[in-house]
Amino acid sequence: MSLKSTVIDDMKDAMRAKDKKKLGTIRLLTAAIKQIEVDERKELTDDDVVNIVVKMVKQRKDSTQQYQDADRQDLADQEIYEIGVLEKYLPTQLSDSEIEALIQKAITTTGAAGMGDMGKVMGMLRPELTGRADMGIVSQKIKSLLQS
Repeated sequence: MSLKSTVIDDMKDAMRAKDKKKLGTIRLLTAAIKQIEVDERKELTDDDVVNIVVKMVKQRKDSTQQYQDADRQDLADQEIYEIGVLEKYLPTQLSDSEIEALIQKAITTTGAAGMGDMGKVMGMLRPELTGRADMGIVSQKIKSLLQS
């Protein structure tokens, strides 16, 4: 079963359960999926859907921080709830040690020697880590390893 089908089935389940909060979040996701399908005139793959979910989670994390800075915990709580619903559609997250092992392997494989080679390392890791790790954290770890 494709990820898109799972999202649609979950939307139907939320409708039946009259879970308006969850239904609203899933409808936002389906709207984003349909918008890209219409704009690009193509059927999205699971990887495409994961990229959409990653983008939506990142937006909500940014919003949560802004709401907390503005002392609007009610709005921050809504964003946190939506993150929880959306993360269900992401692949299992990698641990720090798994990420570091993949980074070390990529550095060795590409022969990266300094910060100028960061693009090579990121290019090699991005397809493997998208949706499975926060790319901002991955970038920071690569920088620290290449600088030392």
